[in-house]
Amino acid sequence: MKADPHVTRGLGRFVFITGGCEMRYEVLGNLRISDGDEVAVLRARKIEPLLATLLIRSGQVVSASHLITEIWGDEPPRRATATLHVYISQLRKFLTTPGDTRSPIVTRAPGYVLQLGESTLDVHEFQQLVREGRGHAKARRHADASRAFSAALALWRGDVLGDLHGGPTIESFTTWAEEARLECTEMLFEADLAQGAHRELVARLYQITLEHPLRETFHRLLMLALYRSGRTGEALMAYESVRAKLDTELGITPCRALNELRQAILLSDPALDHAIAA
Repeated sequence: MKADPHVTRGLGRFVFITGGCEMRYEVLGNLRISDGDEVAVLRARKIEPLLATLLIRSGQVVSASHLITEIWGDEPPRRATATLHVYISQLRKFLTTPGDTRSPIVTRAPGYVLQLGESTLDVHEFQQLVREGRGHAKARRHADASRAFSAALALWRGDVLGDLHGGPTIESFTTWAEEARLECTEMLFEADLAQGAHRELVARLYQITLEHPLRETFHRLLMLALYRSGRTGEALMAYESVRAKLDTELGITPCRALNELRQAILLSDPALDHAIAA
């Protein structure tokens, strides 16, 4: 994958753009690979789900039949196995660096395994940063927690795997990754609130509750940020808004945490000035 870093070029249906730094696989956004001074973006639509599946299951053997399902779904072509071999061969050539005869994709019955070796995968970096942030938060090192969660979220370049769709492995990973991003966002808000940034967070929390109207944690954090900003009436209105939304959309009442926070606000509980509602 080495090339003149100042030249944009194509290899079949693979497209190279400048801007990378090292061999690194990226799935937190459109699927791409950086190597040295260039970034490779796959444009072969059948090979994209193949690489995505091998990356999601990196270090694990993925059967040929499983890969066929990820690429073609329930209606594979007649020569799907032979075509898969061709795609694997193309992908191996693409990923093998000049002067290195070893491919990261190894044949291992009943299929293939992608070995990262010294390469990195951005979702692994995301998970590591989230673990660090959780550790800092548990130890009440809120500034360090905020930095770790912010760094984790900064790895995202858009929707996970862009507009790529596939079989059960890709769809399950996409669902998990988006949930992990939302959880990280929640923890970042909590860390920043713990540092007294309630006024700065109100606008962002209003926006994210609009984007995720049924996610009660964001409403809880908005209520707390408003209350700490001296906007008690708006905090209670925020509760009424989510209560009505949950009733209309799902026919349920707010969770215990929201109800307890509302009661604490009504009582002007001094604890709300110092700690996030559990």
